[in-house]
Amino acid sequence: MTPLQQNAAVALHEGSTSADLESGIFARQRGRAAVIAAMAFLTLVDLFATQAILPSLAAHYGSTPAQTGLAVNATTIGMAVASIAVALLSQRIDRRLGIIVCLAVLAIPTSLLAIAPDLTTFTGLRVAQGLCMAGAFTLTLAYLGEHFIGAEAAAAFAAYITGNVASNFVGRLMSAALADHFGIATNFLVFAILNLSGALMVYLTLERVPPQRTAPPRASEMVRALADHLRNPPLISTFAIGFCILFAFIGTFTYVNFVLARPPIGLGMMEIGFAYFVFLPSMFTTPAAGGFVRRFGSRTTVWGGLAVALAGLPLLIAPSLASVAAGLTLVGVGTFFAQAVATGFVGRVAMTNRGAASGLYLASYFGGGLVGSAVLGSIFDRFGWPACVLGIGLALAVSLVLAMQMRSETAIASCLRRSQPTIPGQ
Repeated sequence: MTPLQQNAAVALHEGSTSADLESGIFARQRGRAAVIAAMAFLTLVDLFATQAILPSLAAHYGSTPAQTGLAVNATTIGMAVASIAVALLSQRIDRRLGIIVCLAVLAIPTSLLAIAPDLTTFTGLRVAQGLCMAGAFTLTLAYLGEHFIGAEAAAAFAAYITGNVASNFVGRLMSAALADHFGIATNFLVFAILNLSGALMVYLTLERVPPQRTAPPRASEMVRALADHLRNPPLISTFAIGFCILFAFIGTFTYVNFVLARPPIGLGMMEIGFAYFVFLPSMFTTPAAGGFVRRFGSRTTVWGGLAVALAGLPLLIAPSLASVAAGLTLVGVGTFFAQAVATGFVGRVAMTNRGAASGLYLASYFGGGLVGSAVLGSIFDRFGWPACVLGIGLALAVSLVLAMQMRSETAIASCLRRSQPTIPGQ
């Protein structure tokens, strides 16, 4: 019985009316969603906030847009590595304790960014940030996948991605404001405080789970679990979709900063921060992903999100702030929506060891961010923004094709059962 069902049973036993019971259930769901979203916000607020001050960092270190973009997005290196490590060691790690440790340690490289003497050191510290963020992120997704099922799981993942959206919006706005008024160093010190706040929040709110009595799996069992996931075609396609989504997202929201800062638009640092109000609609559309999945299925819902993102790309190359902002809004809404569906799909479809499945998905996802930063940055430096946007469109188009594999969970389970070898006499 889930916690929600337990509360319902107690309320009925005490003679509560159905209206009171329904009100209490909805209140609990809203409160739980708010906590999950806040956890995501405090886990990932460092990930993209620094993008809002890319032009200032390029001037500070005397680097090109591609060099600065790769340094800022070096977090994805650490996140990909940590995601694989957590996938391999998932069954050995206490979810709650692991999340707390990762967020507390994250404050160290974040604070050291305030005194990074050169771009190489800055890059290394961003990699360290990625290691910590991915550890917390992967363990949280595993925790959600193990504690919620069905519609509750879809709602929990949507809430977590909503917190991710909020971290993109508020984090960038905070970073631009802090750097503009108090300098780059103060910006990173404030974000280190947020990291510690996240660790404290998890300590106070996340439910303790009794330790498992069973012996931790052997290395061969962990490798077998990863191999099982890599033999699951819908999961493989979803991993690739995650790669393409962050490839496109990072390409868009990294290099558009230089477009916004240059003529004919020519925004200042604080104005670029305000431009990221384009993420605000995503905070309202992303929570609806769970409902769309229940009604239309994962495949159709992902297609819808990707189509919205593709519709925004032509607007990005117009020499107008209003047009670029509209395009960014559509790209943000579409990619976050598709990401929420893909993340939840992995948690529901993985037949065993959801922690390993989440780790593989995130390794692919963040690997896409690293490749997108490098490839699209090089295209931006050599051929300009329109060519960069074309590369983004190709990545989203590939995702549309890959989503063909996102069949219903029932059909996937049936297919996997048929593919298992039979044992004579059974």
